[in-house]
Amino acid sequence: MKREKFTGVKGMNDMLPQDAHLWHFFQKTAIGVLERYGYEEIRTPILENTRVFTRGVGEVTDIVEKEMYSFTDSLNGDQLTLRPEGTSAVVRAMNEHNLLYGAQQRVWYMGPMFRHERPQRGRYRQFHQLGVEAMGIANPEIDAEMLIMINRLWKALGLTDVRLELNTLGNLEERQAHRKALIEYFEANRELLDEDAERRLYSNPLRILDTKNPAMQDMVNAAPRLTDYLGEESQAFLNRIETLLTAAGVAYTINPRLVRGLDYYNHTVFEWITDSLGAQGTICGGGRYDPLIEMLGGRANHGVGFAIGMERVIELLRDMGTVPQKPAADVYVIHHGGETEVEAQRLSEALRDSGVRVLVTPGQAGMKGQMKKADASGARFALFVTGDELARGAVGIKALRAGETQFTEQTEVAKDEAVNQLLGAL
Repeated sequence: MKREKFTGVKGMNDMLPQDAHLWHFFQKTAIGVLERYGYEEIRTPILENTRVFTRGVGEVTDIVEKEMYSFTDSLNGDQLTLRPEGTSAVVRAMNEHNLLYGAQQRVWYMGPMFRHERPQRGRYRQFHQLGVEAMGIANPEIDAEMLIMINRLWKALGLTDVRLELNTLGNLEERQAHRKALIEYFEANRELLDEDAERRLYSNPLRILDTKNPAMQDMVNAAPRLTDYLGEESQAFLNRIETLLTAAGVAYTINPRLVRGLDYYNHTVFEWITDSLGAQGTICGGGRYDPLIEMLGGRANHGVGFAIGMERVIELLRDMGTVPQKPAADVYVIHHGGETEVEAQRLSEALRDSGVRVLVTPGQAGMKGQMKKADASGARFALFVTGDELARGAVGIKALRAGETQFTEQTEVAKDEAVNQLLGAL
């Protein structure tokens, strides 16, 4: 019978061991930055009620119309969806557990999201996001602090080819006036609209501004701008953010066509973009979403947040080649099996008690093969536990890497001193 070799689902990728150091570096660095600003972790389920997203993200969006993995629970008939983004799920949790009544919340989360779209570099059907949300804070200072914090993260990661684009969507009344002007303008240019734009003309005309269709660019560029409809309060909100970013040395540009793809945004919207990933240049996006908390059943409140596409950042880190891959072990213990393996395991556990990473070949194995494994592991030292040495109450230690100043030749030491000797050399 021919063996069947299974492959993963298209667009849902494995994280392989050779990339683990990049993911760990990003996660550790990001959490370290977030903790400096007082953010705490929150975790929500991968599955949510479908209405969490249709209500929050918006029914006339690409995510809801084309990309969600939704199904009917065969046991109870519930309509469920694999989360396509994290903000709506976090707001649902905040409302459900009454965490915003008279309180502010600063939270972060990491995990997989799911969207059924055409896989390409930096865009996958299962992808991972770092999401950050600050809730219960109305003033623009938190928006600016969040952007300053993201800029700090890029510096900590060593990323330089990133730029910030910023815009405002104003308040509801201003967006409604702008929406009316957009519909009238697009109606007058209807012959230039593609199928997607026609479909969105009356349901979500703002999204037409985000078109990638080259044939529509000139027409879209001449469309009415929301900035022409902003009142004094909305303009002051944006000006305050700009003042704080400039004072902090964070460079940015105002992009009046930046709208983002979700219905729940108001006032601030932003994207961090790189030119190093081709078409998928946005590595971070977010903004203010004050309406969302009430849309999902809570009391009217305030929120601002962002999400970072982790795969895209990992691509940048991989291309930079500046994050060293951590060796699998500090010490590799070599033995002859039998009683020598018993002693090898005892010494290994003693080293692990002191925080040393140790590898041991289980069972009987030849010395040559073990030495090859020791070298491949990246360990700095080999610890030899053999019958002849044990008979003398001793073991051997040898440096495996150039640049080590101790044990450059295999050296015999008393077995009871081996742990302290290695600790001193590491």
